[in-house]
Amino acid sequence: MRAVLDLIVGDPQADRAVPPTGITARLTVFATAVMAFLAVLVLAMSTTAGRVADRWADELAQAATLRLPADAGEATVENALEILRLTPGVAEARALTDTEQQALLDPWFGPDLALDTLPVPQLIEIIADDPPYDADGLRARLTAELPAAVLDDHARWREPLIVAAGRLRFVASVVTLLIGAALAATVVLAAQASLAANVQVIHVLRLVGARDIYIARAFVRRFTLRAGLGAALGALIGVITVQLLPTGDTPGNFLSEIGFQGAGWLWPLVIPLIAAIVAFAATRAAALARLKEQT
Repeated sequence: MRAVLDLIVGDPQADRAVPPTGITARLTVFATAVMAFLAVLVLAMSTTAGRVADRWADELAQAATLRLPADAGEATVENALEILRLTPGVAEARALTDTEQQALLDPWFGPDLALDTLPVPQLIEIIADDPPYDADGLRARLTAELPAAVLDDHARWREPLIVAAGRLRFVASVVTLLIGAALAATVVLAAQASLAANVQVIHVLRLVGARDIYIARAFVRRFTLRAGLGAALGALIGVITVQLLPTGDTPGNFLSEIGFQGAGWLWPLVIPLIAAIVAFAATRAAALARLKEQT
């Protein structure tokens, strides 16, 4: 707590070694604001993509389709429905109507397709219970009683979504680390420029007995506060930008869902703190190293 208070209040005498305004101040605030803005956008898009992919994967995991041959009669359909209703883990099973199957085929063949002129398979929708049914066991039973039936549990659709969500989170982590590295590099350059511009002031402070850690503390405080302020402004602008993105009620529209939800709103609040910590560590290391060179 004392260290945090000293960082905020500072020492008026030591602060004279660091100019309160100038190109280094504007550069630090601007750079950290841009980095925080980009970090908010990256995190918003990655968390949204992961959230959407997880939701789609969950929805696919709860639903499955049983496909019967086009020439399957009502007795075969009823037999299949009876098997599904008696299967543990199946919450609901129903045969799709001609209208519903027509709607599924419209995007591919257009609305004028006549189902009665084509050998369209009969589809049965399966909704899994919690816990879900045993897909392998159900396939074995269907193979024995209805050899022509094909069970599609959407595994081939779920797996790519899960992989894609994991890769998106990994890419977001890498980009965030690169943004942090760029922020650290910018702060280091600004601190070194400020140290070089205040060589005479530092020399005078040394003549009156000031130690390097005392002088460095002034640089650390000033640049840490600048980085925190810039990151807070950038994060605020990023949140506003995300909130201004177009929204819509179209199902599956990814752009309409970009944003933070629940605990995800902690990210914009944490970004300024992380930026300040990065600036603190980078400035301290750079200041002590540069002061040692100027000895």
